[in-house]
Amino acid sequence: MKHLHKPRLDVKTFKEGILSGDRSVLGQAITLIESNLNSDKVLATGLLEKILPHTGNALRIGITGAPGVGKSTFIESFGKIIIGHGKKLAVLTIDPSSLATKGSILGDKTRMEELSKNSMAYIRPSASYNALGGVAFKTREAMLLCEAAGYEVVIIETVGVGQSEVSVKGMVDFFLLLMLAGAGDDLQGIKKGITEMADALIITKADGENIKHATAAQATYQHAFHLLSKTESEWQPVVLTSSATTGAGMVDVWKMILKYQHETKSSGFFQRNRALQNIIWFREFFMQLLNADIHKFQSLQKFQKELEGSVANQTVSAETAARELLSAYHQSIKGIKS
Repeated sequence: MKHLHKPRLDVKTFKEGILSGDRSVLGQAITLIESNLNSDKVLATGLLEKILPHTGNALRIGITGAPGVGKSTFIESFGKIIIGHGKKLAVLTIDPSSLATKGSILGDKTRMEELSKNSMAYIRPSASYNALGGVAFKTREAMLLCEAAGYEVVIIETVGVGQSEVSVKGMVDFFLLLMLAGAGDDLQGIKKGITEMADALIITKADGENIKHATAAQATYQHAFHLLSKTESEWQPVVLTSSATTGAGMVDVWKMILKYQHETKSSGFFQRNRALQNIIWFREFFMQLLNADIHKFQSLQKFQKELEGSVANQTVSAETAARELLSAYHQSIKGIKS
Protein backbone atom coordinates (compact mmCIF):
# COMPACT_ATOMS: atom_id res chain seq x y z
CA MET A 1 0.00 0.00 0.00
CA LYS A 2 1.45 3.34 -1.01
CA HIS A 3 1.67 6.15 1.53
CA LEU A 4 -0.15 9.26 0.46
CA HIS A 5 2.00 12.37 0.96
CA LYS A 6 0.31 15.69 1.55
CA PRO A 7 1.19 17.99 -1.36
CA ARG A 8 3.44 20.95 -0.57
CA LEU A 9 1.88 24.36 -0.22
CA ASP A 10 2.93 26.97 -2.77
CA VAL A 11 5.24 29.86 -1.85
CA LYS A 12 2.38 32.36 -1.52
CA THR A 13 0.41 30.13 0.87
CA PHE A 14 3.54 29.34 2.87
CA LYS A 15 4.37 33.02 3.20
CA GLU A 16 0.85 34.04 4.24
CA GLY A 17 0.66 31.25 6.81
CA ILE A 18 4.06 32.05 8.30
CA LEU A 19 3.45 35.81 8.51
CA SER A 20 0.12 35.16 10.21
CA GLY A 21 1.89 33.03 12.83
CA ASP A 22 0.29 29.72 11.78
CA ARG A 23 2.32 27.11 13.72
CA SER A 24 1.23 24.28 11.44
CA VAL A 25 2.45 26.10 8.34
CA LEU A 26 5.67 27.05 10.13
CA GLY A 27 6.29 23.39 10.92
CA GLN A 28 5.68 22.42 7.32
CA ALA A 29 8.04 25.18 6.16
CA ILE A 30 10.86 23.92 8.38
CA THR A 31 10.27 20.39 7.10
CA LEU A 32 10.48 21.82 3.58
CA ILE A 33 13.86 23.47 4.12
CA GLU A 34 15.25 20.28 5.67
CA SER A 35 14.21 18.24 2.63
CA ASN A 36 16.83 16.98 0.18
CA LEU A 37 14.38 16.76 -2.72
CA ASN A 38 15.39 19.08 -5.55
CA SER A 39 11.81 20.30 -6.00
CA ASP A 40 11.65 21.16 -2.29
CA LYS A 41 14.98 22.98 -2.46
CA VAL A 42 13.66 25.21 -5.24
CA LEU A 43 10.48 25.91 -3.27
CA ALA A 44 12.47 26.57 -0.08
CA THR A 45 14.72 29.06 -1.86
CA GLY A 46 11.71 30.93 -3.21
CA LEU A 47 10.08 30.98 0.22
CA LEU A 48 13.18 32.35 1.94
CA GLU A 49 13.44 35.16 -0.60
CA LYS A 50 9.84 36.14 0.12
CA ILE A 51 10.08 36.10 3.91
CA LEU A 52 13.57 37.64 4.18
CA PRO A 53 12.28 41.25 4.57
CA HIS A 54 10.29 40.07 7.60
CA THR A 55 13.29 38.57 9.43
CA GLY A 56 16.03 39.90 11.66
CA ASN A 57 13.89 41.38 14.42
CA ALA A 58 14.38 38.61 16.97
CA LEU A 59 17.01 38.36 19.68
CA ARG A 60 19.07 35.26 18.87
CA ILE A 61 20.52 33.29 21.79
CA GLY A 62 22.76 30.22 21.57
CA ILE A 63 22.88 27.85 24.55
CA THR A 64 25.38 25.03 24.95
CA GLY A 65 26.85 22.82 27.65
CA ALA A 66 27.99 19.26 28.24
CA PRO A 67 25.39 16.47 28.57
CA GLY A 68 23.96 16.42 32.08
CA VAL A 69 24.29 20.13 32.68
CA GLY A 70 20.53 20.54 32.36
CA LYS A 71 20.14 22.50 29.13
CA SER A 72 16.53 21.55 28.52
CA THR A 73 15.38 22.18 32.10
CA PHE A 74 17.28 25.50 32.06
CA ILE A 75 15.62 26.52 28.78
CA GLU A 76 12.16 25.61 30.07
CA SER A 77 12.61 27.72 33.22
CA PHE A 78 14.36 30.54 31.35
CA GLY A 79 11.79 30.39 28.55
CA LYS A 80 8.96 31.00 31.01
CA ILE A 81 10.75 34.16 32.17
CA ILE A 82 11.02 35.38 28.57
CA ILE A 83 7.35 34.64 27.89
CA GLY A 84 6.46 36.33 31.18
CA HIS A 85 7.90 39.52 29.70
CA GLY A 86 5.46 39.23 26.80
CA LYS A 87 7.93 37.82 24.27
CA LYS A 88 7.11 35.02 21.83
CA LEU A 89 9.81 32.35 22.05
CA ALA A 90 11.06 29.79 19.53
CA VAL A 91 13.48 27.04 20.59
CA LEU A 92 15.50 25.20 17.94
CA THR A 93 17.51 22.23 19.13
CA ILE A 94 20.44 20.93 17.09
CA ASP A 95 20.63 17.14 17.12
CA PRO A 96 23.05 15.24 14.86
CA SER A 97 20.83 12.14 14.97
CA SER A 98 17.32 13.56 14.89
CA LEU A 99 16.67 12.71 11.24
CA ALA A 100 17.69 9.10 11.79
CA THR A 101 16.18 8.38 15.20
CA LYS A 102 13.56 11.09 15.81
CA GLY A 103 14.71 10.81 19.44
CA SER A 104 15.33 14.51 19.86
CA ILE A 105 11.83 15.43 18.70
CA LEU A 106 10.15 13.37 21.40
CA GLY A 107 12.84 13.92 24.01
CA ASP A 108 12.90 17.71 23.86
CA LYS A 109 9.14 18.03 23.99
CA THR A 110 9.04 15.69 26.97
CA ARG A 111 11.77 17.58 28.82
CA MET A 112 10.20 20.95 28.01
CA GLU A 113 6.63 19.79 28.53
CA GLU A 114 5.29 23.00 30.11
CA LEU A 115 6.99 25.24 27.57
CA SER A 116 5.80 23.17 24.61
CA LYS A 117 2.18 23.57 25.75
CA ASN A 118 2.46 27.36 25.95
CA SER A 119 0.94 29.16 22.96
CA MET A 120 3.73 31.77 23.17
CA ALA A 121 6.42 29.12 22.64
CA TYR A 122 7.43 26.96 19.70
CA ILE A 123 9.89 24.07 20.06
CA ARG A 124 11.45 22.34 17.08
CA PRO A 125 14.53 20.14 16.55
CA SER A 126 16.85 21.24 13.75
CA ALA A 127 18.68 18.29 12.21
CA SER A 128 22.39 18.58 11.48
CA TYR A 129 22.60 15.98 8.69
CA ASN A 130 25.76 14.82 10.52
CA ALA A 131 27.70 17.68 8.95
CA LEU A 132 28.83 21.01 10.35
CA GLY A 133 27.70 22.89 7.23
CA GLY A 134 24.31 21.25 7.51
CA VAL A 135 23.98 22.44 11.08
CA ALA A 136 24.66 26.04 10.10
CA PHE A 137 22.59 26.13 6.93
CA LYS A 138 19.43 24.38 8.05
CA THR A 139 19.34 25.98 11.47
CA ARG A 140 19.78 29.48 10.07
CA GLU A 141 16.87 28.93 7.72
CA ALA A 142 14.66 27.58 10.50
CA MET A 143 15.58 30.61 12.62
CA LEU A 144 14.59 33.02 9.83
CA LEU A 145 11.25 31.26 9.39
CA CYS A 146 10.56 31.57 13.13
CA GLU A 147 11.42 35.28 13.02
CA ALA A 148 9.08 35.82 10.10
CA ALA A 149 6.37 34.02 12.09
CA GLY A 150 6.65 36.67 14.79
CA TYR A 151 8.87 35.00 17.38
CA GLU A 152 10.79 37.75 19.18
CA VAL A 153 13.39 35.54 20.85
CA VAL A 154 14.97 32.50 19.22
CA ILE A 155 17.02 30.08 21.32
CA ILE A 156 19.30 27.62 19.56
CA GLU A 157 20.27 24.72 21.81
CA THR A 158 23.22 22.55 20.84
CA VAL A 159 23.60 18.94 21.91
CA GLY A 160 26.82 18.46 23.87
CA VAL A 161 30.02 20.44 23.57
CA GLY A 162 31.75 20.03 20.23
CA GLN A 163 32.12 21.33 16.69
CA SER A 164 28.54 22.56 16.41
CA GLU A 165 29.28 25.29 18.96
CA VAL A 166 31.54 27.03 16.44
CA SER A 167 28.73 27.02 13.91
CA VAL A 168 26.05 28.19 16.35
CA LYS A 169 28.22 31.03 17.65
CA GLY A 170 28.26 32.32 14.07
CA MET A 171 24.50 32.70 13.89
CA VAL A 172 23.44 34.12 17.26
CA ASP A 173 23.69 37.48 19.01
CA PHE A 174 24.46 36.07 22.46
CA PHE A 175 26.23 32.78 23.26
CA LEU A 176 25.54 31.20 26.65
CA LEU A 177 27.62 28.39 28.14
CA LEU A 178 26.12 26.25 30.92
CA MET A 179 28.39 24.54 33.45
CA LEU A 180 28.07 22.46 36.60
CA ALA A 181 29.89 23.32 39.83
CA GLY A 182 32.62 20.83 40.64
CA ALA A 183 33.19 19.86 37.01
CA GLY A 184 36.76 21.19 37.06
CA ASP A 185 36.40 24.73 38.34
CA ASP A 186 39.27 26.32 36.43
CA LEU A 187 40.39 26.88 32.87
CA GLN A 188 41.19 23.18 32.58
CA GLY A 189 37.57 22.34 33.38
CA ILE A 190 36.22 23.71 30.12
CA LYS A 191 37.49 23.91 26.57
CA LYS A 192 39.31 27.19 26.18
CA GLY A 193 37.94 27.73 22.67
CA ILE A 194 34.36 27.52 23.86
CA THR A 195 35.18 29.72 26.86
CA GLU A 196 36.50 32.40 24.53
CA MET A 197 33.33 32.20 22.44
CA ALA A 198 30.96 32.52 25.41
CA ASP A 199 29.36 35.87 26.25
CA ALA A 200 28.30 34.49 29.61
CA LEU A 201 28.65 31.37 31.71
CA ILE A 202 25.85 30.08 33.92
CA ILE A 203 26.47 27.66 36.79
CA THR A 204 23.36 25.48 36.78
CA LYS A 205 21.64 23.50 39.54
CA ALA A 206 22.60 26.12 42.15
CA ASP A 207 20.13 25.02 44.80
CA GLY A 208 20.12 23.21 48.15
CA GLU A 209 23.53 22.05 49.31
CA ASN A 210 24.99 22.84 45.90
CA ILE A 211 24.61 26.63 46.33
CA LYS A 212 27.94 26.85 48.18
CA HIS A 213 29.78 24.95 45.43
CA ALA A 214 28.06 26.98 42.70
CA THR A 215 29.05 30.28 44.33
CA ALA A 216 32.67 29.14 44.64
CA ALA A 217 32.70 28.02 41.01
CA GLN A 218 31.21 31.36 39.96
CA ALA A 219 34.14 33.26 41.51
CA THR A 220 36.68 30.93 39.90
CA TYR A 221 35.16 31.16 36.44
CA GLN A 222 34.81 34.93 36.64
CA HIS A 223 38.51 35.18 37.46
CA ALA A 224 39.28 32.93 34.48
CA PHE A 225 37.28 35.22 32.18
CA HIS A 226 39.32 38.21 33.34
CA LEU A 227 42.43 36.43 32.06
CA LEU A 228 41.03 36.29 28.53
CA SER A 229 41.54 39.07 26.01
CA LYS A 230 38.61 41.40 25.34
CA THR A 231 36.61 40.67 22.22
CA GLU A 232 35.57 43.09 19.48
CA SER A 233 32.23 43.58 21.22
CA GLU A 234 34.05 45.04 24.27
CA TRP A 235 31.70 42.98 26.42
CA GLN A 236 33.21 41.46 29.58
CA PRO A 237 31.72 37.93 29.93
CA VAL A 238 29.58 37.50 33.04
CA VAL A 239 29.28 34.44 35.30
CA LEU A 240 25.97 33.84 37.07
CA THR A 241 24.35 31.00 39.02
CA SER A 242 20.88 29.62 38.40
CA SER A 243 18.44 26.93 39.42
CA ALA A 244 15.79 25.61 37.06
CA THR A 245 14.11 23.96 40.06
CA THR A 246 13.64 27.11 42.15
CA GLY A 247 13.88 29.65 39.33
CA ALA A 248 16.69 31.46 41.15
CA GLY A 249 18.90 33.53 38.87
CA MET A 250 16.73 33.25 35.78
CA VAL A 251 15.59 36.87 35.83
CA ASP A 252 19.22 37.95 36.23
CA VAL A 253 20.19 35.97 33.11
CA TRP A 254 17.48 37.69 31.09
CA LYS A 255 18.45 41.16 32.36
CA MET A 256 22.10 40.46 31.52
CA ILE A 257 21.26 39.48 27.93
CA LEU A 258 19.10 42.58 27.49
CA LYS A 259 21.99 44.69 28.81
CA TYR A 260 24.32 43.06 26.29
CA GLN A 261 21.84 43.76 23.49
CA HIS A 262 21.54 47.42 24.52
CA GLU A 263 25.29 47.98 24.82
CA THR A 264 26.22 46.26 21.56
CA LYS A 265 23.47 48.02 19.63
CA SER A 266 24.64 51.35 21.02
CA SER A 267 28.24 50.65 19.97
CA GLY A 268 27.20 49.35 16.54
CA PHE A 269 28.73 45.92 17.14
CA PHE A 270 25.35 44.18 17.13
CA GLN A 271 24.60 45.29 13.56
CA ARG A 272 28.18 44.66 12.33
CA ASN A 273 28.13 41.17 13.77
CA ARG A 274 24.81 40.36 12.07
CA ALA A 275 26.16 41.62 8.72
CA LEU A 276 29.32 39.51 9.08
CA GLN A 277 27.27 36.44 9.95
CA ASN A 278 25.24 36.91 6.76
CA ILE A 279 28.44 37.05 4.70
CA ILE A 280 29.76 33.90 6.38
CA TRP A 281 26.45 32.17 5.64
CA PHE A 282 26.78 33.13 1.95
CA ARG A 283 30.34 31.79 1.79
CA GLU A 284 29.43 28.53 3.52
CA PHE A 285 26.51 27.93 1.19
CA PHE A 286 28.60 28.74 -1.88
CA MET A 287 31.18 26.15 -0.79
CA GLN A 288 28.40 23.59 -0.35
CA LEU A 289 27.12 24.31 -3.86
CA LEU A 290 30.64 24.16 -5.32
CA ASN A 291 31.34 20.85 -3.62
CA ALA A 292 28.02 19.44 -4.82
CA ASP A 293 28.77 20.62 -8.37
CA ILE A 294 32.15 18.88 -8.38
CA HIS A 295 30.49 15.62 -7.40
CA LYS A 296 28.24 15.76 -10.47
CA PHE A 297 31.21 14.62 -12.55
CA GLN A 298 32.01 10.93 -12.09
CA SER A 299 35.48 11.39 -13.57
CA LEU A 300 36.21 14.08 -10.98
CA GLN A 301 35.02 11.84 -8.16
CA LYS A 302 37.41 9.13 -9.34
CA PHE A 303 40.26 11.64 -9.73
CA GLN A 304 39.56 13.04 -6.27
CA LYS A 305 39.81 9.56 -4.76
CA GLU A 306 43.16 9.04 -6.53
CA LEU A 307 44.43 12.36 -5.22
CA GLU A 308 43.28 11.54 -1.70
CA GLY A 309 45.28 8.31 -1.90
CA SER A 310 48.37 10.22 -3.03
CA VAL A 311 47.95 12.75 -0.23
CA ALA A 312 47.50 9.96 2.32
CA ASN A 313 50.71 8.29 1.07
CA GLN A 314 52.49 11.66 1.06
CA THR A 315 53.48 11.31 -2.60
CA VAL A 316 51.66 14.59 -3.35
CA SER A 317 51.19 17.58 -1.07
CA ALA A 318 47.66 18.58 -0.05
CA GLU A 319 48.06 21.96 -1.77
CA THR A 320 49.24 20.44 -5.08
CA ALA A 321 46.41 17.89 -5.02
CA ALA A 322 43.83 20.60 -4.36
CA ARG A 323 45.14 22.68 -7.27
CA GLU A 324 45.06 19.66 -9.57
CA LEU A 325 41.45 18.92 -8.63
CA LEU A 326 40.49 22.54 -9.20
CA SER A 327 42.20 22.52 -12.61
CA ALA A 328 40.38 19.30 -13.55
CA TYR A 329 37.10 20.88 -12.46
CA HIS A 330 37.75 23.91 -14.70
CA GLN A 331 38.46 21.59 -17.62
CA SER A 332 35.20 19.72 -16.98
CA ILE A 333 33.27 22.99 -16.99
CA LYS A 334 34.93 24.08 -20.25
CA GLY A 335 34.03 20.72 -21.78
CA ILE A 336 30.34 21.31 -21.04
CA LYS A 337 30.39 24.83 -22.52
CA SER A 338 32.23 23.85 -25.72
